[in-house]
This record gives sequence, structure tokens and C-alpha cells, in this order.
Amino acid sequence: MKILLIGDIVGQSGVKKVKEVIPEYKKQNNIDFIIANGENSAEGMGITSKIYEDLKKCGIDMVTMGNHTWGKKEIFLFIEDENIVRPANYPAGIPGVGYRIQEVNGKKIAVINLIGRVDVAILSENPFLKVDEILEKIKEEADIIIVDFHAEATAEKIAMGYYLDGRVTCMFGTHTHVQTADETILEKGTGYITDIGMTGPKKSVIGMDVAASIKRFVTTLPERYKVSDDREVILRGCLLEINDETCRIQKINRIKL
Repeated sequence: MKILLIGDIVGQSGVKKVKEVIPEYKKQNNIDFIIANGENSAEGMGITSKIYEDLKKCGIDMVTMGNHTWGKKEIFLFIEDENIVRPANYPAGIPGVGYRIQEVNGKKIAVINLIGRVDVAILSENPFLKVDEILEKIKEEADIIIVDFHAEATAEKIAMGYYLDGRVTCMFGTHTHVQTADETILEKGTGYITDIGMTGPKKSVIGMDVAASIKRFVTTLPERYKVSDDREVILRGCLLEINDETCRIQKINRIKL
């Protein structure tokens, strides 16, 4: 089985890139399942119903979210849909769920979304304890378990990777928008990468306009962020190859499109 992970989609240019590239890439590479982080897809903050539908139409099977989950109010209209998850360690009782299980080619794939707590300005529960709780619930239900850990600190992501080693199929990081060169299969068999990168304008500061970003750092004054209008758009992510019989990961490769 092949599972494609697509890094944080930023703005309309990122969405357009996915729509242009992914249908053919999926076909040519025999991709069985696609997960994409969509929390920045609506001009850098949140996701709209139109973007969500567009992503599904071009082959995205599961959309994960993060600290900008509630960036667009209309998300409350579709947050309960079966193809989207928000961080599981958000406070109990809010709309949406933190994991979903879908059956693909006779195998049940669980996708878990978590958010980090180090340098992330979102009040959340302990992601390590929350993932323990989820794994206990789904231990008899899922054949393949994929975790999107939306976190700022590399140390927190690396720690989570080792914490989950041997317990999930793959843990990948999102949020920092810069693809890391540390993809690996850990000692107990879990695929891992600190951050799969960004899908959006290349000449940018993690997707945002360069001049506005520099002004914020130089002057320390408030400056409205806007998505870069650079016409060169990149797509970053990872391709996982998983053994159909053992459901263990065989390969994890970074992709740059």
C-alpha cells in the first residue's frame, strides 16, 4: 500500500498546485490513500468549505488541521465530515474529532491529528497522554496508524516519534513548513520525519509575503501577514510504502514537486 502525505497547504496557490499535480501523480504512482494538512489553505488561516470540497475532488482522502483550525467560521458546517480531523488534544466537547478510521483495500487506516504544546499559543491537553488514550481505543480496530503531529518544537516532535516507535505505522510533523531531511524508519519500525514541509509559494517566509515578514522582524511593529504572490509554487511531502501483509512501513521518501 502507498500513502501520500502532503505538507501544509498555504493559500489559493497551494490549493491550485494540489489540484494541478495530485490527480496525475496519484494515478502514475498507484497511490492508495492521501493525507494533507489543510489548516493554512484559506489565505494562510483556516479552511473553507469550497477548498475542502476541492481537495476531496482531486483525491485527498483525509484533511488534518492544527492551530488555525477555527480560522474560518464556516468550518463548523463540515468539521464533522468523515474526511477531516482536528487536533485530538483540543479540550473535550468541542466540534469534530481527533482521529478517524477509513477502510482502504481491505485495510483499516487510522489517521490521528495532534497539536504540540511547546511555543504554540493554543491551550491544549497533553498530546502524549492523549495519543495513549486513542491508541488504547483503536488497538483492535486499525491495521495502519498514521499520526500528524502539528508542532513547533523539533524536540517535541522527535520525542513523540520515539514515544510512538513500534506503536504506530508512521508519525510525521507539520506546522513549521520547512521540509526536514531526517526521514527514517525508527528502531521498532515506525516511519518518522520531523516536518514534511509546505505546499505553497516558493519565494516566501513559510508561505507569507517576504516584505511584510521582514518588516515585522525589523520594526517589531504589527504588520498584517498575507500569502506571498510568488508564481513559483512548491509541493512538499512524503510517500510511504507499507507492506500489505504485515502493515509495517517499508519505505519513507521525501517528495518535492
